[in-house]
Amino acid sequence: MTEMSENVNPEARKARQLDRAIGAVLASAAGDALGSQYEFGRAFADDRQVEFGVGHFGHARGEWTDDTSMAMPILQALARGDSLNDAATLGHIVEEWFEWSRSSRDVGVQTSAVLGALHGEYTEEHARTAARSVHERSGRSAGNGSLMRTGPVALGYLGDGEEPALIDAAGRLAQLTHWEDDNIDACVLWCLAIRHAVRTGELDIRAQLDWLLAERRDRWAGLIDEALAPDAHPRDFTAQNGWVVRAFQGALAAVAGARAADGRTQVVDVLERAVRGGNDTDTVAAIAGSLAGALWGASQVPLVWKRILHGWPGVDANGLTDLAFLATRGGKSTSDGWPTAALLPTAQFVHTPARRHPHDDGVWLGSLSALADLPSEIGVVVSLSRVGAEQVPEGLESIRVWLVDQPGHNANLDGVLTDAVDTIAALRAEGTQVFVHCAEARSRTAAVAALYAIRHCGVAPAQAWSDVAAALPHFAPAAELREAVARVAGGHDDSRHR
Repeated sequence: MTEMSENVNPEARKARQLDRAIGAVLASAAGDALGSQYEFGRAFADDRQVEFGVGHFGHARGEWTDDTSMAMPILQALARGDSLNDAATLGHIVEEWFEWSRSSRDVGVQTSAVLGALHGEYTEEHARTAARSVHERSGRSAGNGSLMRTGPVALGYLGDGEEPALIDAAGRLAQLTHWEDDNIDACVLWCLAIRHAVRTGELDIRAQLDWLLAERRDRWAGLIDEALAPDAHPRDFTAQNGWVVRAFQGALAAVAGARAADGRTQVVDVLERAVRGGNDTDTVAAIAGSLAGALWGASQVPLVWKRILHGWPGVDANGLTDLAFLATRGGKSTSDGWPTAALLPTAQFVHTPARRHPHDDGVWLGSLSALADLPSEIGVVVSLSRVGAEQVPEGLESIRVWLVDQPGHNANLDGVLTDAVDTIAALRAEGTQVFVHCAEARSRTAAVAALYAIRHCGVAPAQAWSDVAAALPHFAPAAELREAVARVAGGHDDSRHR
């Protein structure tokens, strides 16, 4: 049964789709930053650890490169509610690319040539003319620069029957810099695959072939078959993966062969596989990340990765999340103002002031409203619910955990809870005091506090629940969260607190 089935709770399906839509952006940025230091290197074996580091062109640890930076104006346009089928929107994107290129550490050869030929004329028409001219002079223009930035495009076209508009947008965006037909086909197939993954949670890129021109389908079917062959690996496509076709195949092989094992999520495995493919590692990982995130969700991107992601003025992982959310809604915030409102309303929620965790004085627990009066010792805020853009006090690190307090709404519930408490433990090991909150400190905060006590303080499950219940006056953890804590803890939750 798929999530599009009539038997699946519609609200739960929407929540999971939203997680996956945001994942298309976050996982791509993570792959870009992860692959940066390995760029132009050789492929390497599966037993070699992949980690963040200083990039080949000097990008800082956790800093994304041109792949995500060129996707940013596209994402921002969708987040404003602009149409990617509008020539004026495309012209604005071209202008933003040009401004970015003036100080970027790395701009692709094809892209640089096109942007340099515009001479201040930032329109779709001038960009397409320049792209065609560069192609005709060189005889080729099928670098992977069009595909690397296409990840966010599908977020504006998730509704029923929007495939034709998505195809139009993907092709026109590709040809702003890369004229060759391979760019159009690769971007169209990838965008349609992302759309399908967000909507259904399934990988089915072959089904998208029918949207290509008939005379080009057979060739792409063969290319896809090569990437989806048993035991295919991005290493098989290392040579020439600066070419959009090989980058496409390498990224697809990374996604199709992903496995969750040894504490790694599928998204992490995809990105590590892509990087191990070598050569244009950041780009292949960015491309692979957009589809992997669309399949398995932003909630599979580790918090330790999200904490260091950056690369655009004023935008970090939280900012990417906000923009991706808005992109799926045509630029509209929720009824309570999230994510654009400075402060989310709290009057409708019960208030739980910050109070110490019963088994760790350096962990504080409370409600959303408690952010207005935090103890001065706190250095990091871990939010288990939505929070206003300025609700976390200035100077404190804000870590957001994607955790929805409704049955069936979390596709990666056990992993999210584990990641949250392990991140809190890592912060405590650094000597940092942490405030953990949800809307009312009833359910999500209670579950995370109990699992933290079990997993990192050596407390038995029943005792952990009892002690957290005594600490939180409105303690009322949801059954689904109790069950998840029991699974993660590896024991039976026999407490009876309500």
